[in-house]
Amino acid sequence: MLYRVEGIVIRSMDYGEGNKIITLCTENGGKVGVLVRGAKKAKSRHAALTQPFTYGEYVFFRNQGLGTLNQGEIIESHHLLREDIIKAAFSSYACELLDRVLQDDETGSFWFKQLKACLGALQEDKDPAIIIHLYEMKILQSAGYAPELQACISCGRERPDEEYFISPGLGGVLCRACKHFDPPAMNITPRALKLLRLFSALDLQRLGNISVREETKAEIKVIMRAFMDQQLALKLKSRHFLDQMEKYGL
Repeated sequence: MLYRVEGIVIRSMDYGEGNKIITLCTENGGKVGVLVRGAKKAKSRHAALTQPFTYGEYVFFRNQGLGTLNQGEIIESHHLLREDIIKAAFSSYACELLDRVLQDDETGSFWFKQLKACLGALQEDKDPAIIIHLYEMKILQSAGYAPELQACISCGRERPDEEYFISPGLGGVLCRACKHFDPPAMNITPRALKLLRLFSALDLQRLGNISVREETKAEIKVIMRAFMDQQLALKLKSRHFLDQMEKYGL
């Protein structure tokens, strides 16, 4: 059966001597794998379609399992993301995270739009840390692990004038009276909580320019890392690479 889809390359791997297999996140067809014959050859007309982060239209034959590319056209190459090590690292993390969370053939319209917006924002030189943490929030929400940030996750009361704690293990904020339900729950500043609530409500497609203090970004990173580890428990090569970049000051 012949398929025509718009998709973003979230994974590309060599297959045999001259071929590649790409994984596409598509708007209406979920996540699909496509064999691209001859993509590694120097004169291949399909080589550019297999580059990571490429957004294009792909036409392929598929009965079941892996498809075979017939033709394609690039809509947005996102070559700037591949040419900058920092942008490439954050983009790789966004793609690998989605690849690990999204099941094959799972309807992916929301996932596709958020990834497309994430890569677009990274290419536009918006703050990569803010983009990625907002993207992580969208991943948690769509995977069914959205944190409760408005009211205490234990007693359900909203306490706007009271200090909150945040519990990645329980999945949200705790008031002081309920802190004993999770003693390791972390302190969270009002500024960081306000930003997390913004992440929860904001769609990546509507992201403008957000200026965040470095200390708040550092706090958000610790909190989001804890949520991702507690709720999804994924070990990603791309995140390890981001950690190494930070360690060596890149």
